[in-house]
Amino acid sequence: MQLTFLGAAGEVTGSRHLVEVGGSRVLVDCGMVQGGRDAPARNRAPWSFEPASLSAVVLTHAHIDHSGLLPRLVADGFAGPVYATPATIELISVMLRDSAHLQLADAARAARRGGPRAGLPPLYGFEEVEALMRRMVPLPYGESRLIAPGMSLRLSDAGHILGSALVELWLESGASRCKLVMSGDLGQPGRPILRDPTVIADADVLVLESTYGDRDHRPLAATLDELVESMSRTLLERHGNVIVPSFAVGRTQELLYWFERLVLEGRLPPLDVFVDSPLANEVSAITARHFELFDAEARRMRQVQLAGQMRCHIRETHSVEESMALNRIAGGAVIVAGSGMCDGGRIRHHLKHHLPNPKTTVLIVGFQAAGTLGRRLVERERSVMISGVRVPVRAEVVTLGGFSAHADQSAILGWLRNFHRPPRTWLVHGEPPAANALAARIGAELGWREVSVARLGEVATLGQPAA
Repeated sequence: MQLTFLGAAGEVTGSRHLVEVGGSRVLVDCGMVQGGRDAPARNRAPWSFEPASLSAVVLTHAHIDHSGLLPRLVADGFAGPVYATPATIELISVMLRDSAHLQLADAARAARRGGPRAGLPPLYGFEEVEALMRRMVPLPYGESRLIAPGMSLRLSDAGHILGSALVELWLESGASRCKLVMSGDLGQPGRPILRDPTVIADADVLVLESTYGDRDHRPLAATLDELVESMSRTLLERHGNVIVPSFAVGRTQELLYWFERLVLEGRLPPLDVFVDSPLANEVSAITARHFELFDAEARRMRQVQLAGQMRCHIRETHSVEESMALNRIAGGAVIVAGSGMCDGGRIRHHLKHHLPNPKTTVLIVGFQAAGTLGRRLVERERSVMISGVRVPVRAEVVTLGGFSAHADQSAILGWLRNFHRPPRTWLVHGEPPAANALAARIGAELGWREVSVARLGEVATLGQPAA
């Protein structure tokens, strides 16, 4: 029995882990690499395994850095089932179609401009996404299922985004047994809309994300204070616009929740909010259909919405023409657009238009991976390249660290304290400073001695003799 780290080792992208028991091979996540100049080449690199040899795939959640290469995997020969929660299956249906659309558009753009990427076909198109969707198998939280000889699976709520799952795998080969737990992306407790991550008490081996392993998020109350201050300063004092690059899944829905709640509490004036992301609008509709996954406060706010008592004026844009028309609004608008790291989607033309304007505020509300446009804005670069044009950054850029859907260091440690005994632990999905800091803190505070930062391509031997 062994586990091979094929992605998200030493970085926060491209999650992919191969579990092998006897003749069974199961891949947990198949994510796209996002950010950095080498991302296109890495996403096209040959598989380190034969896709047809996989017995199954387990998908922790719908984010593209966990799901984005699944259509390519199917196109290259994988013919088994892909297990995920029902909500995750609904989400990837729209997210991967959006990904295919973006790749087709990127390929057409590269062909027009020429250069080294001209003539490269897209990673996949709509047909490949449809082929993948025929392989999806829903597995609700809490149900156990044999997914391959020697491997049983159960998914539990990770509290990260709608449908996100913690993976529990019971492995058995001859006299050797192992319970492997993989966190996927672990959610921050106490967030609105979703429930807190499920407590898991037993594991022999744990694969744990470490995105924010070196720090804690700013307290939510302080983050909301800064949100109110920034938006009031921009909309009421400068009469400018607020531009929010936001992830279509989770973050957009959370922001709309807080906008409405802060207006109801009288902390913000009634807002004109434009959600300029067809994908986010579809995700919001899917979220509303999964009322059973909401926490108590989100249920209450949903009842306010259904009663027609909402105070925010939220408008969805659909066409490119509607999106471009937003640039004619001189002030007083809140424009929420994807993508969350500013490397694609409609946010780029809003930034190109608004970054030179000192009346504008850009709110950064999520993690920005190294090499992305969002990261360059966070690092306060004075100008950035957008669509081949050098754009000066005169707008105010405000980073709100308290909205992350990832558990921070204290939350991770709190979740780990529920284990009855220390599992052998590998840290993934974190840049080296974060992962190394978390490893040290786990050792110092919890006394766990077998904690390692996973290396790309590393193979871990699993299993112990059965009792």
